Parts: sequence; structure tokens; C-alpha cells
Amino acid sequence: MGLLTFKGGIHPPHAKESTEHLPIIDFLGPKVVEIPLRQHIGAPCEPTVKKGDTVKVGQLIGAAGGFVSANVHSSVSGTVLDVRKQNTAYGFDTCVVIENDDLYEVCETVKPKPDYKTLSGKEIVDMIKEAGIVGMGGAGFPTHVKLSPPPEKPIDTIVLNGAECEPYLTCDHRLMLEESEKIIKGLQILMHALNVKNGVIGIENNKPDAIAKMTEAAKGTEIRVVGLKTKYPQGAEKQLIYACTNRSIPSGGLPMDIGVVVNNVATVATIGNLFETGMPLVERVCTVTGKGIKSPKNIRFKVGTPLKALIDFCDGYNGTPGKILLGGPMMGVAQFSDELPAMKNTSGILVFTPEEAKLPDASACIKCGKCVTTCPINLEPLQISAYALMHDYDKAAKFNALDCIECGSCSFICPAKRPLLQTIRVAKREILARRKK
Repeated sequence: MGLLTFKGGIHPPHAKESTEHLPIIDFLGPKVVEIPLRQHIGAPCEPTVKKGDTVKVGQLIGAAGGFVSANVHSSVSGTVLDVRKQNTAYGFDTCVVIENDDLYEVCETVKPKPDYKTLSGKEIVDMIKEAGIVGMGGAGFPTHVKLSPPPEKPIDTIVLNGAECEPYLTCDHRLMLEESEKIIKGLQILMHALNVKNGVIGIENNKPDAIAKMTEAAKGTEIRVVGLKTKYPQGAEKQLIYACTNRSIPSGGLPMDIGVVVNNVATVATIGNLFETGMPLVERVCTVTGKGIKSPKNIRFKVGTPLKALIDFCDGYNGTPGKILLGGPMMGVAQFSDELPAMKNTSGILVFTPEEAKLPDASACIKCGKCVTTCPINLEPLQISAYALMHDYDKAAKFNALDCIECGSCSFICPAKRPLLQTIRVAKREILARRKK
């Protein structure tokens, strides 16, 4: 199989050995779940339940607050203890706090969907919207929005991201091995909804078992499974599209501009499960790992489960934790507490030791150009960072700061250990804020 790839990128240590061969384990949940009403990009939900209400699994507890938003459903059955503002990974947001009765009674509205071939594209997209399905690779973008391109931008290809290029994370790998049929069915449903014939699943070649399993599952369909070179950030949207289709997204553009929709394999598996069982997005698989964890695992958890409960399920911390990240080490976000709830887009919980968490001391830029040659977007990170540090955001914008995908390759490769990504993020935020004025 010829391996596909893109220009630039880096090769960080994979660090997947501790969990890549471990099957997914179900964790039914703690006695109390705290379900945020904003687990997605876009407007937060409005609560549809109140303190004292009895709820069941799959029941709507938060109604989408706009088109770019996503419904939220109860992941357990029990009693609503409170609807309150509290800290989450997204900020200070409203959460529905539910006492779990351990019965897991399913809501009467949760029923298998009709054969997708008998449904129109709009009916399928509406079902996905009602189920509150979002991008589960980490971004949390509402899936129904991706599946609603304007008429002037027809879609001819759907690409699934099975690369899982972030170090440490193995939840998508395990899904491809254990739930390949759901992934294929979910992709077929999306292809029918958008009336496209070209479906592609890209998987890095450090997962040969997943490539074989998905290829076998795709037999007899119009879906192609392609091998990708193991290189970070192979799973980034623009790089994945280029590798799989040889198409490039223009500066400031979106995948739909070149006729492509991209989804994560976990998202599509959830869509397959939705049509098979009728269950909305109330649980997902994540990898809990790192040297700071005693027994790393791939865990299927109920949305709203506190991070600490998942860490305790892995036999707790291995010593004093130095840093907790949601996601992988390259693009994950550090958290100030382990009492925050895990959400729809929690693909990983990574615990570093104090030694690993210590940031290196930065020195002056030596103008080696490594950040330029590794940047997968062909930017000049050193220039954008320099202007950001001088607060000259107009100059940073001229160097296309907004095109940065924040993969962190520049910071990783920099021999001077410059905080390139952090300063570019600041520049992007300032540029966008000024344009809104």
C-alpha cells in the first residue's frame, strides 16, 4: 500500500505502548454526574430540566441555543440535584447535576432509527442534530453544521480521520479494532445523507491492525481505506484532506470549499450507534494515560463523569501529578483541577509527572529555520511570534497568523525552546478581536 502524507510535520515519540493493546473497558459512572450545557463550539444550551426532576438515559436536558450548538442529553438515570454554574474545561458554565440511581433506565424516546436508505438527507441530518452529536476528535464542532453545506458548495467526498497522530492517545485505534462495523455504517449513512459516492478513511501506518480491520469491514462498499505516513499532525483537517485527496484548502477557506467533509472515526461510530439503537451522544471512549497514572486504560465513560473518578478507575495517580491535560500532549489543554467533568470531546486524560511538566527555559532565536520547514501550513512561525511579542498584530496578520492550525510542531522542533505556539495563539486572538470591533 502506498503511504500518503503532506509536506512538513514532525515525529514526536508515540508513547502509545501502554494502551494500544488494551481493549475498551466500560465505566458505568460515579454516584453523581455533572453534565455541562456547553460541550461544543457555539452557543450553550438552555436547560430543559430543573432541580428535583427525574431523568432517564438519553433524555434531553439541554436544548441547543442556536444553529451552531448541540443538544445535551442525560447519560444516567436518576434525580436532578441542581442546575448551576460551575467550572468546566470550557470555562464557567451551567451544568445539570444528576444523582445516578445505577438503574440506567432508558428514555422512552430512544428507539432505533429507520433504515437510512429510506430517509432523505435532511431527515438524517435532523436526527444527528437532535442526538447532539459533535466532533469527538477534540474540537467539538456540531456535526449537523458540517453536514449542511450551502447549495453552491456541493460535497463529493467524505474523509474520516483515523490517523490519531497525537502521542499517547489510542481510543480511536481501539474503536477501529472493536467497532469497525459501526464506523463503516456511520460513514455509509453520511454518504447517503450528502449523496456522495467517495468515502475515504485515512489511518496512519503505525496501526497496521486497524488498517487491516477497517479494510475488511469496508469490503463490498464504495469506501476506501488508505494508509498514511506516521507523522504529526497527519490527522489535522487540512493535512488529512491533502494526503487523501490531493486537494488544498485555500487560505481562510473550509473543507466544503473544495467539496470535502471531514469527520473523526469516533463521531461516525456514534452516528452508526444512533441508527442502530436510537441512543444520542451520552458516552464516549477516552484514553487515560501517562507516567502519572498507575494503570492506563481505554475507558468508555458517561458524559459528565468527573476526571478524578476516571483517574481513580485507573488505580489513581502514580505519585504527585505535575500536569493534567485533556487531549494529547501537542494540542491538549492543561486543567487546574481533576474535579472537572469529562465531556463529549474528551478524547484523552493525560497526566504528566512534575519532571515532565517542567517547561524548558527559552533562549534567543538562532534563526535556524526549523519552525519554517516543519510548519505543515507553510507559515513562518518565528516571524509571527516575533511580531506578537512586540504587540504588532497587524504585521502578524500579514504573515497569515490566522492560518495557523495550532498543532505545536514549531514549539516542539525549536532548539531554543521558544514559546512559538503560545505567542501565535495570542496574536490570533488579538487579530480576531480587532476585526470584530
